[in-house]
Amino acid sequence: MEGEIGIHIERKFQSHIDEEWARNRAQEVLKAESITPPYEMSLVFTDSETVQRLNRDYRGVDEPTDVLAFYMLPQHGADADFVSPPDDITHLGEVIISYPKAEEQAKEQGHSTEQELILLIIHGILHLLGYDHEKPEEEAKM
Repeated sequence: MEGEIGIHIERKFQSHIDEEWARNRAQEVLKAESITPPYEMSLVFTDSETVQRLNRDYRGVDEPTDVLAFYMLPQHGADADFVSPPDDITHLGEVIISYPKAEEQAKEQGHSTEQELILLIIHGILHLLGYDHEKPEEEAKM
C-alpha cells in the first residue's frame, strides 16, 4: 500500500502549482524522515486571507503566515483515547500553505517561488512529525 497525499490547490493558483510536483516533494520529505506507508496527509495551497483566518481561529494569532500544520498523531497532544482506524493508516494531518506569502518570501530571499514552496512543504511536514522551533535547540534540529 502506498502513502496517500491529498493535494488541494485553490483555483486561482492552479496554473502556478503542479499537483504531481507537490505530491512528489511531500513524498521525498516523508521518505527522508523514514515515514513508510501506509500513511495519509493533505497539502493545501490557498490564499493569505484563508491562512490568516485559520491562524486566528486555531492558534489565536490574527496575522497572516506562510504555513500552518494541523497534525493528527497522538503524541502531539491528541486525546489519549484516540483510536487508529482499522485500516492501520497513519493519519499525519494537514499542511496549509499561503501561495501569495510564498511568492513574497521568495522575492525577499532572492530565490524562486518553487524553492520557497519546497521549504514550506518541508517545514509543514516536519511540524506534522513533531518538530518545533519554539526553543533554539529545537529550531536547530528542525
